[in-house]
Amino acid sequence: MFHVAAFYKFASFPDFTDWQNPLRELCEEQDVRGTILLAPEGVNGTIAGRQESVKTVLKFLRADARFSDLEAKWSSAEFTPFPRLKIRLKEEIVTLNAGTLDVPRETGHLVEPKDWNALISDPDVVLIDVRNDYEYAIGTFKGATNPQTASFGEFPEWIKEQEAINPDTKIAMFCTGGIRCEKASAYLKGEGYDEVYQLRGGVLRYLEEVPEEKSSWDGQCFVFDWRISVGHGLEPGGLDFCEHCNRAVEPGVTCLDCGKVPRRAQTVS
Repeated sequence: MFHVAAFYKFASFPDFTDWQNPLRELCEEQDVRGTILLAPEGVNGTIAGRQESVKTVLKFLRADARFSDLEAKWSSAEFTPFPRLKIRLKEEIVTLNAGTLDVPRETGHLVEPKDWNALISDPDVVLIDVRNDYEYAIGTFKGATNPQTASFGEFPEWIKEQEAINPDTKIAMFCTGGIRCEKASAYLKGEGYDEVYQLRGGVLRYLEEVPEEKSSWDGQCFVFDWRISVGHGLEPGGLDFCEHCNRAVEPGVTCLDCGKVPRRAQTVS
């Protein structure tokens, strides 16, 4: 059993380049695989390995005061979700292309998973799924608006085109782990939107904490590793992923859209 930790933290991180080699060396020593992004605005990663090894990497990050309260969302997999280790230096830990944002200070109101259903049941709330369209296709919250974006960087242009959404609109947003809606809400606050709410910990924490019988989630949640998707309790969803069509597909030898072999069939026995 492999233990998977997904985490991120927005913080002023001008020395981010100095962390690349020490993090790589520690992860290699602990046989931890996955991807960690380092940028001036913070850190973002999903890693997997033995539980104690993953905890050692998280302890290293939390030793710095800027990341002392770094939260991780835990799940598990029967096979390693990542084939290799990547420690990458980036301009943003999640790309929005909206200029410099002070996310910790400007972000919207955080809503705990236990309170989320009550918020999105309000008829005055516009619920927005800020993930990509292929993620929306396999699962989302009932009643959520799909911006039909192929990448997160398209969100600012989409919101500008929405005549029915304005700075007086009460907005609730969600994404996989919280990082995209946290940055999107900071962008909206900077544009003059006042009532902006976001799901704390994203869909992953909601699926972990809210019982299925009380859930407003419909379908599965796409994740960016070999598990492809997870459901309630963060159990692997059993989908394949066709990297040629950029779509999650039902398990099978070939993708019905393009006839090519999906990723999981190629890499997992």
